[in-house]
Amino acid sequence: MIIFPAIDLKEGHCVRLKLGDMDQATVFNDNPGAQAKAFQDQGFEWLHVVDLDGAFAGESRNGAAVDSILAATTNPVQLGGGIRTLAHIESWLDKGIARVILGTVALRDPALVREACKRYPDRIAVGIDAKGGKVAVEGWAETSELTAIELAKQFEDAGVAALIYTDIDRDGVLKGLNIPSTLELAHAVTIPVIASGGLAGIEDIERLIQPDCDILEGAISGRALYDGRLEPAEALALIKKSREGLA
Repeated sequence: MIIFPAIDLKEGHCVRLKLGDMDQATVFNDNPGAQAKAFQDQGFEWLHVVDLDGAFAGESRNGAAVDSILAATTNPVQLGGGIRTLAHIESWLDKGIARVILGTVALRDPALVREACKRYPDRIAVGIDAKGGKVAVEGWAETSELTAIELAKQFEDAGVAALIYTDIDRDGVLKGLNIPSTLELAHAVTIPVIASGGLAGIEDIERLIQPDCDILEGAISGRALYDGRLEPAEALALIKKSREGLA
């Protein structure tokens, strides 16, 4: 079980949104690089970074902030938001991003995702953001008629490294992860699944280390880490103890 601390970027700042609404953004840090270093120093093994402006614009808008994150940490970074072309994917991977997350383009152009997976094995993730069970795209501004499971199954044999499943109805409001829907998706495909949206505190970590969640690769935590509801040392100690118990 990996906890991925989230750095969401808006106009160069680290923010958290409420229910995916760009007008409900809280700024938590003006220095993304410093935030990345802080997460590494706390013991986290990965970083989850999203260019929120890029997700809406369809192209990178926080490149300088991402560069500062890469310069500040040795942790692997997965990046999403506005990445829509093979050239863009290659550019970020060349810069040192460990894993690129494709969201809108996964719905709009599945063939591009397949080609990217072929060119860059184990370095392409698909972000599946669901609102009311249906896939949302364009920075969550549009909702399709496709379910999360229907979209995921399109990439079953493509070589996708991970699926990042976000329940938008819980994102940023600390309601707790939607474990039932996340597990339903994880059991429907063979691709590793990462839970996202609503992680509220240590109770979610306790739930994630239960045996039925062993199928999940990990979970993303944002607001709970920033506002102190989730203590990094406590969460990581619990996960370490769980890992030792499985060894």
